[in-house]
Amino acid sequence: MEENNVQVKEWTPQHMLEVTLNTPDDFLKVRETLTRIGVASRKENKLYQSCHILHKQGRYFIVHFKELFLLDGKPSNLMENDVGRRNTIATLLSDWGLINVVSIDQSDNKAPLRQIKIIPFGQKNQWELCPKYNIGQK
Repeated sequence: MEENNVQVKEWTPQHMLEVTLNTPDDFLKVRETLTRIGVASRKENKLYQSCHILHKQGRYFIVHFKELFLLDGKPSNLMENDVGRRNTIATLLSDWGLINVVSIDQSDNKAPLRQIKIIPFGQKNQWELCPKYNIGQK
């Protein structure tokens, strides 16, 4: 059990990780890339998407799917290691030149890379990609 596996108690939308894009076209690249990053099922070739890119009022955020449930007012057990996974994924996107994290110190808490599975684009059709949240669908 990870030591940072405690529930986040006082979450507010201000805790979302704001990012900027280099070009507006990068939104679709980031959205597609995030479908291939998450937690893999040990038994089957299933990948559960961890994070999404959210565009709200002209701003962009990388958010864990559990943060989206909280935004919707639904129950969620957002844990510190979920936030750590989000931060690690955002750092990877930044390293790959897809995004810039607005407040770097907000992404300090990171999860180990071993907790995250990244499916290469060329192997995408060998996996069942499973979002846990669908933005824009009730």
